[in-house]
Amino acid sequence: MPLTWTIKPFADLTLTELYDLLQLRSAVFVVEQTCAFQDIDGQDQAAYHLLGYSETGVLAAYARLFDAGITYPEASIGRVAVSPEFRRFGFGRELLRQSLAILETRFGAQPIQIGAQLYLRSFYESFGFRQHGPMYLEDDIEHIHMVRT
Repeated sequence: MPLTWTIKPFADLTLTELYDLLQLRSAVFVVEQTCAFQDIDGQDQAAYHLLGYSETGVLAAYARLFDAGITYPEASIGRVAVSPEFRRFGFGRELLRQSLAILETRFGAQPIQIGAQLYLRSFYESFGFRQHGPMYLEDDIEHIHMVRT
């Protein structure tokens, strides 16, 4: 089951796309992870939004992408989410491949920093990310900074 990928700056998102991405982020980061936090953080306007839609029009995968100097000194990827109903198809790997390719195309080859949940360290390491600094708690969830050079 292939996904249809779309990349857009905030100003170009349709209302439906904005609703879909906020709904997916809420389902994964607030409900599934039982984490009350301020998801709408004022950074969406500076991001490119990568949306992966299923054949039935459901948002299955999402990430937001930033040029260097916005969230970190390096370019970055954040709010990486795959809908639970689509996790068995390898869309997380495809989402990260798409994210890395888009960052390089839009902003050139450069280091990328992420704030990753600790349990996903090996997943990100498989894409060349390496831990950069100690574990820290963010919203009571163990995280690590990782950088891909």
